[in-house]
Amino acid sequence: MLEIIDLTQEIYTGMPVFPGMPAVSVTMHVSHEEWDGITDSTVVSPAANRLDLGEHTGTHVDALNHMGRAFRGQSIETMPLTMFYTEGICLNLSGKGLRALIEPEDLTRALSEAGLAIRAGETVLLYTDHYRRAFGTPDWDHGPGLSADAARWLGAQGIAAFGVETMSPGVRKVSNKDVHRICGEMGFTHYENLINLHLLIGRGRFRFIGLPLKIRGGTGSPVRAVAVFE
Repeated sequence: MLEIIDLTQEIYTGMPVFPGMPAVSVTMHVSHEEWDGITDSTVVSPAANRLDLGEHTGTHVDALNHMGRAFRGQSIETMPLTMFYTEGICLNLSGKGLRALIEPEDLTRALSEAGLAIRAGETVLLYTDHYRRAFGTPDWDHGPGLSADAARWLGAQGIAAFGVETMSPGVRKVSNKDVHRICGEMGFTHYENLINLHLLIGRGRFRFIGLPLKIRGGTGSPVRAVAVFE
């Protein structure tokens, strides 16, 4: 029996975005009533909406060219689709509080507790429960995140990507810039703003899918991230 767990935030007007990124606006571009020349209807039904948003909106993946100036040219449409369609595991790091650094020893301990080992080419999701605790609150941008050492440790395992619930993979103004740079240097990426990771804990391996839009020159893309159990 196929089970698909949605790991993706909704996209809607005014949703939280990383500081300095474009605000999100979803507006009606044209209605069915306009198309059909109806002028006396009390109901207006959208036929097409307009989306105004950045590449790094909601649940998204970063392209390698986002990681730093040295990685320009490695835009989202140049990255192999095999990076976004992988085996996946989810590690329980829910003991980490606001602005706490996740270190290599935290990752190895979580792996041991789960009875798992990281395989080359897979996606490692990091459950901190920050989404359920803080989304829509002033603490949303103060989540835990990887240290530079932990990012380098993950890269050394040969992963395709890792994913977090927070709006940044590292702790903002502490490790976040370093984590991005290390991803670029080591050739792996990350997903941000995932949800429902608590539904994956204790369930072992799954198929992870997070395909990006094919944006020419894109520095990232919103994705519909899912975990598939068969």
